[in-house]
Amino acid sequence: MSKTIARRLFHLTSRLRSDFSHIVIGGGIVGIATAAELQKQEGNNVLLVEQHSALGQETTSRNSEVIHAGLYYPVDSLKAKFCIRGKNKIYNAWSSSSSSSSSSSINNNFPVDLQKCGKWIVAQNDAEEEYLWKLKKNADDLGVPVQFVLTKKANSQFPLIKANNAILESPTTGIISAHDYVTFHETRFTNEDGTLGLNTKVKNITYNPGTKNYSVVMETEGEEKEEMEMSSDNVINAAGLFAAEVANMLLPKDRHYNYYFAKGNYFSYTPETPLGVKITDKLIYPCPNPNASSLGTHLTFDLGGQLRFGPDLEWLENVTNAADIDYAPNARNIVPAYEAIRTYFPAITQNSLVPSYSGIRPKLLNSQQSKKKFADFVIKEEDGYPGFVNLLGIESPGLTAAWAIAEHVKNIYHQ
Repeated sequence: MSKTIARRLFHLTSRLRSDFSHIVIGGGIVGIATAAELQKQEGNNVLLVEQHSALGQETTSRNSEVIHAGLYYPVDSLKAKFCIRGKNKIYNAWSSSSSSSSSSSINNNFPVDLQKCGKWIVAQNDAEEEYLWKLKKNADDLGVPVQFVLTKKANSQFPLIKANNAILESPTTGIISAHDYVTFHETRFTNEDGTLGLNTKVKNITYNPGTKNYSVVMETEGEEKEEMEMSSDNVINAAGLFAAEVANMLLPKDRHYNYYFAKGNYFSYTPETPLGVKITDKLIYPCPNPNASSLGTHLTFDLGGQLRFGPDLEWLENVTNAADIDYAPNARNIVPAYEAIRTYFPAITQNSLVPSYSGIRPKLLNSQQSKKKFADFVIKEEDGYPGFVNLLGIESPGLTAAWAIAEHVKNIYHQ
């Protein structure tokens, strides 16, 4: 890390003579995509700081790897705007030189494995069917394609999937290799001579009113810990689970942010006895519980076709520091997961589920507040701190939205 930075110390910005034009904090998918977009701009020299030894090691690598369509979110929300735009950027890049538009394929311009498989949202009673009609209207208002599938036809296609009342299909939902997607943006960044600082943790940020730039104190991990200070014209806080902590390093106490953490457990699936027929080639989602902050424990699969279920929703009420999170999946959640899954997949048995992994959602609202209010992304340049942009509450659909968020951050600096 220090040697990499040292090679760039004399590449100073012409306006403020800082070490870097931008420092991006956090090497998840949003951070690396943002760094790549900024580094493409003429005159910029960007440093991306990541505390782990590789990019995309936290929330980015601990999710369903779903390309979300964007149909759930309010029309005027950032989640809807950036999810839809990010989804379109992914598919446009994927199909630009690919002969296939509906099956797994990799091309040289966008070497990212993905599959545009679609998903079904299933309703088991009249109340859930009414929810699907409201969801269709929201999708129509957003311009997201959806259509109802006849339950008789669906039962014939996938007899193991239960939908008593209705099925709403989202054809633009897909799955993607998060690892490939991170690598794609990392390559964009490094090919433009961006500076990557791994094993490096930000310890403090100070705004310098006289020079109108920022001093960022960092500590590198290696054979010996080394502390260094770098200056930057601008700072982007894309620190994921640690974003509130990073923001609070700079902001006065009366403007501090609080984070709440919600764990999502995932379960692998191995049938106890052969089922004899294909389960599904669509992702299967139940109707979300209106009093929950997730889309329910759904059926997904990886690019190799291996089924898995999750995430569920488990609030970590006693965890206030992201560094204290225990990622071990909670085996006690198998029973409620099984009960939820069998509403749409009755053939499942409890013993066919095994805890696999977990991911953490960074929440700006606690468990009670989340039942009453929609939690949108927070993306803004902080008042009184020119060039300091906070990205907070970047949970699902963050993977899908990342590229669009990155473009938005770039545009903040070019208004």
